[in-house]
Amino acid sequence: MRKIMSYIGAISATVMLAACGNGAQNTSNKTESESSGTKSEITYAIWDSGQEKGLRKIADKFEEKNKDIKVKIQVVNWDAYWTMLEAGATGGTLPDTFWMHSNEIYRYGSNNMLLGLDDYLAKSKDAKLENFPEGLNKIYNVGGKQYAVPKDYDTIGLWYNKKMFDEAGVAYPDESWDWNKLYEVAKKLTKEDGSQYGFLAPLHNQEGFYNFIYQNDGTVITPDKKSGYDNPKTIQALEYYMRFVKEKLSPEITDDKKRAEVLQNGQVAMALFGSWNLSSFNDNEYIKNNFDIAVLPKGNTGKRVTIFNGLGNAISANTKHKEASWKWVEFLSSKEGQDMQASLGVAISAYKGAATTWVDSNKNFHIKSFIDMVDDAQIRPYSNSTSKWEEKSYELLKPAYLGQKTVEEACNDVAKMMNEELSSEK
Repeated sequence: MRKIMSYIGAISATVMLAACGNGAQNTSNKTESESSGTKSEITYAIWDSGQEKGLRKIADKFEEKNKDIKVKIQVVNWDAYWTMLEAGATGGTLPDTFWMHSNEIYRYGSNNMLLGLDDYLAKSKDAKLENFPEGLNKIYNVGGKQYAVPKDYDTIGLWYNKKMFDEAGVAYPDESWDWNKLYEVAKKLTKEDGSQYGFLAPLHNQEGFYNFIYQNDGTVITPDKKSGYDNPKTIQALEYYMRFVKEKLSPEITDDKKRAEVLQNGQVAMALFGSWNLSSFNDNEYIKNNFDIAVLPKGNTGKRVTIFNGLGNAISANTKHKEASWKWVEFLSSKEGQDMQASLGVAISAYKGAATTWVDSNKNFHIKSFIDMVDDAQIRPYSNSTSKWEEKSYELLKPAYLGQKTVEEACNDVAKMMNEELSSEK
């Protein structure tokens, strides 16, 4: 994890979130119910229903060890999740514990919506930041305070339909593949009647064009907080990526929900999807019976880069169950909790050394491909205002994606918008 371990995610600006609360770290601040020994029920909010079953088993094990605590898992889809959290932050009704993302950590951490965990971590025997990659720890550290403990990490793989490859007499993807090979095979596997596309190139960053940008030595955001979209290498990568749509080797997909649909409906031969999809894809009979996973193709630079990210477990600063909430996050962060997450195939556990356990959890797919790319991983681009410029980037790139504008023009539009947003961080 050379890049991951050395990555420094500096976070230093102010983004206002209308809310109340404090980031107190008083580990002796017990509620009346916790002091009196009555049962505490805490909520744990997540956005991925595919992980719910495995997390429920982890929660059951936790409850066996902590008879006085009940964990209620709350699943809310991605878009509604952040709406729910923002409303909860404004009204002081956040879930007790919940997933945190690199896009949102700054505004929740800097506005005291999250419980500071440093004192808890210092006293814990089971949850230690040293057990996790430094790059992940830094993502969830705001202003020198730790506001979440890494839960997992993820990379992006090339999912391919074995049946379609076999019918076309084409060898499966392997480590020798590059951009030229990907394009060549996508053409072979595309049917002229539009019933089958060789490759899925959606308007999506993490499971799409971000990987190609960094494979081409391009960038999304520079170390000095400038947009990288006007970088010629970034533009070149996006031109290559959007070529699949332009030449009808990929369907036009601008709706995030439709990406998995075309995969499971047998409409595409290859697609980029993250490791976190394993549980839900394994439960889909069509994908389970027809697909496998390979490492990503190398760029023309000879680099095979995958976007890397990781979630964190956070606690509301206003929870009435601080001790119970910490015990739950502590268990999730312990070797036992992380090993359970890996062995159940929930996600690639962030705990050092747990990756092998995760690989052994599923023999249906070659999931080791996700681990094989870790040394060449690039942290998902983010800044203090990611949620602002990321969504706007999609809208500005869309005309180029649909062939209504040149890629260069759209990239310059994105760069201008991003630089305006980024300048407000300084």
